[in-house]
Amino acid sequence: IKQFVNDVNWGELDYLIIDLPPGTGDVHITIAQMANINGIVMVTTPQEVSMSDCRKAVNMFRMQGVSVPVLGIVENMAYFVPKELPDNKYYLFGKDGGKKMAAEFQLNFLGEVPIYQSIQQGGDSGTPAVLGDGPDAVALQQIAKNVAQQVAMLNASKESTATVSQ
Repeated sequence: IKQFVNDVNWGELDYLIIDLPPGTGDVHITIAQMANINGIVMVTTPQEVSMSDCRKAVNMFRMQGVSVPVLGIVENMAYFVPKELPDNKYYLFGKDGGKKMAAEFQLNFLGEVPIYQSIQQGGDSGTPAVLGDGPDAVALQQIAKNVAQQVAMLNASKESTATVSQ
C-alpha cells in the first residue's frame, strides 16, 4: 500500500479511494500515518459480525491521535432483488443494520448497496454497474453523491486532516 500511494504519479485527483480490509489493524494505521485523509467511509453488511468489525474501525479512526473524520456508513448487501421480480426485496442478511449503526454513532447514513446480479456481471465484464441506468446504478450513484456532499461539507468547514504521527 505504501508503494501504491507513494510511488504512483497520481497527478491532480479529486478523490483517491482505497478499499481496506474489514476491522482494524496495521493497514488502517499505516494509511492514516502516510497520507492526509479527508475522511473515511465505513461499509458494513446488516449482519452483526460485520457491524462489530465496523464499530471497532469507527472507534479506532475516532481515537485521539488518529482523529480521521468518518463521513458516514454504507450498507452493502442490504437486500436482494431478483431480476424476474423487480418489486420484491429480500433481506438475506438482516435489515437496516447500517442505518442503525449510523444512528448509534451519530453518523450519516450514505445509502444501501443492494444485491443485483448486474453488479457482479458488470464487475466481471469490466463495465461497472454504476455506469448503467438500472436501480443498481441509481443506488450506487446516490451513494457517490452522498459521499461527495460529505467531503465538500468537510472541506468547507475545516482545514485538511493532518497525517497521524508515528
